Parts: sequence; C-alpha cells; structure tokens
Amino acid sequence: MTPLSTLPARAILYALLSAVLFGISTPVAKAFLGWTDPTVLAGLLYCGAGVGVALIRHFLRPMLSRPGIGEIALRHGDLPWLAGAIIAGGVIGPVLLLVGLSRTDAATASLLLTLEGVATVLMAWFLFHENLDRRIVLGMACLLAGVAILSWSGQPTLSRVLGPLAIIGACIAWGLDNNLTRKVSLSDPLQIVELKGLVAGPVNVGLGLWMGGKLPGILTVVAAGTVGFLGYGVSLVLFVIALRHLGSARTSAYFSTAPFFGAATAILALGEPATLPLVIAGVLMGLGVWLHVSEHHQHVHDHEPITHSHAHTHDEHHQHAHEPDDPPGEPHVHEHRHVALVHTHPHMPDMHHQHRH
Repeated sequence: MTPLSTLPARAILYALLSAVLFGISTPVAKAFLGWTDPTVLAGLLYCGAGVGVALIRHFLRPMLSRPGIGEIALRHGDLPWLAGAIIAGGVIGPVLLLVGLSRTDAATASLLLTLEGVATVLMAWFLFHENLDRRIVLGMACLLAGVAILSWSGQPTLSRVLGPLAIIGACIAWGLDNNLTRKVSLSDPLQIVELKGLVAGPVNVGLGLWMGGKLPGILTVVAAGTVGFLGYGVSLVLFVIALRHLGSARTSAYFSTAPFFGAATAILALGEPATLPLVIAGVLMGLGVWLHVSEHHQHVHDHEPITHSHAHTHDEHHQHAHEPDDPPGEPHVHEHRHVALVHTHPHMPDMHHQHRH
C-alpha cells in the first residue's frame, strides 16, 4: 500500500473539513424554513457565501500572501464550465433541496441526499472518464451505506412525491456541478466561490421574491448569511481545492461523510446519545475512508502537451524553462508548458492525470 505520507493528505483533510462545515449547516438551514421562503433562503445562503469569500479574497488574502505565490484567475475558456456549475449547483440544486426539505420528512430527505455522491461518481465515470477501480467503488459503497444507516429513523414515506423528486433533482444538479467545477479547479478557488455566490445568491433571492416570497427580518438575514459563508462558502473553497488533487469521485466520497459529522457534533455539543446506528455508520464510513486513503494506483501513463498556469514546485511534472519575469522561489505561479511525458508512479486523477485507462 502507498503510505499516507505519499498521498495528497492535505487535500483529503480539506475534503473532510468541507464535509464537516456542510454537514453542520444543513440542519441549521432547515431550521430557517419555518419562517423563510425556500428560494429566498437559498439566495441568502449563497449571498453570505459570496460576500464573505469576496472579503477574504480582496482584503484578507493580499495582506497575508507574498508576491509570486497565489492563485491564477479564471480565464475566458473557464467561463462555460463555471456558468454550467453556477446554474446547476448554485441555482437549481439549492432551490430544489429547500423545496424538497419543506415537503419531505427528515428520514426520507437524509436518505435521498446520499444520491449526490452516487450522481457525482457516475457522471465522473461515464461522462468525464475519471478512473474508478474496485477499491474506490467498494469504499464509496461503504460510505453511502453508512450514510443510509445514519439517516434511517423508521419507515420513510413517499406519500408526497414532489418533495422526494425535488431532492433527487438537487442531487443530480450537484453531481453535475461537482464535475463541472473540477474542470476549473486549477483557477483561484476564492474567485470561483465568490462568483458562484454573488451570481446564484441574488438570482435566487430575486426568484423567491418574484414568486411571492418575502425577505425575513434583519437578524435572520444576518444569521442565514453567516451559515452560508461557513457551510457553503468556506466549505466550497475547501471542496474546490480537494477537487484539483483528488478528482470528482474521490472528493465526493470524502464529502459523503457530512451527515456523520453533523450527528457527531450533535452528540458532542447537544448531549444527544451515541446510538448503535451511529456506531455502525461510523465503522462503515471509517472503512470507506480507509479504502480510499490506502489506494495504490500505479501504471505506465502518458501526459499530453499542455500549457496552463497554477501554483507549482519543480517536481517531475514541472521541468520547464523560466522567463526573466517569472517569479523566483517555490512554490510560484506562472504560465508554463508541460511536454509530452511517459512514466509510471502512484497517482490520483488530479488535474495532471486526465488520461484514459
């Protein structure tokens, strides 16, 4: 097995932290539905994400980063991928989720939300040709089984079909969003999330008001914006960073642990009992994460010539000449060209390993 130290451990940690933030935010967001229109609430959550991340990008990061180290801005060719991700994941997905939550019992909703991981993996595999071996498929199955056990609180009912169908639609939209966002994940993740929030947020608020919804009180607006900043903004930034190193399917697998972290938080913070289903779910999810972390994927593969820009060090994939204006030191950011290369080493489907199998 490949030891953990040789794997992108930081990217795995980012994916898990993303799951923690989103897992905690979901039940909090549901609590707002009693006095806030679902579409308006979706907009407020994304407005909070966009505004909060914009403040970090434009004010905090320049004070903390040194010249030559940073993230590359989105380019013209990235815009179609990002636009699709914003429409699918920033507008359609949240609205469908909150509409579904307002019409579906908690057990059914939680079970159906596991389909986001399934949708992401199937799209990554069949539409975007991402590699999946038996170990990864088995690990994903363990994670989804853990979520299902954790979410089960009795016999779910499908007596109201619209709610469950809306949640399934949200999962499909987010699965597409995850795969489209991966296409631009080498670009600045703060810029990606800022644009998602500042576009999707006002659009959803406007749609909600147009359909008869009303803005809640100022305290609810601030509270929803704060939840959106953490559970959607910061979470999504971490998710995008993980995407560039792990690929859509593996990042989504780690993100599937979100319900477990939400339940664990309830035990630690609210004193809720640790039930047998929670323990079983934790074991299954731990097994699923271990199957992913201990993955060893190595074979002879080729790299096509490509020119792009991102933060990098001069490892075996980055052996290129520099121009006089390129920043000194490592890591640094500048446009560089990868020549054709054939070699073998352990790897994941990151942005430098897009080959077919």
